[in-house]
Amino acid sequence: MSSYTEVLSQAQSLTPDEQERLLEELASLMRQRRISSAKSHLENLPSKSVDRWFGFLSTRLDALEFERQLRQEWDE
Repeated sequence: MSSYTEVLSQAQSLTPDEQERLLEELASLMRQRRISSAKSHLENLPSKSVDRWFGFLSTRLDALEFERQLRQEWDE
């Protein structure tokens, strides 16, 4: 397995486009890990705990519709 310094050195030798692509891939990898970790944490909680934290919304929100409503309130 490569060490951090080896990987950093290799990343520095990439073109700017390749570095940007690598950065996007690493960010995606980290998001997936966070989501996976959060899901695993939630699965281990008793259902009452999950309901306490996530049960305050009666239904799932449509993000686009929420944004439209919010912008409409700003315009009023």
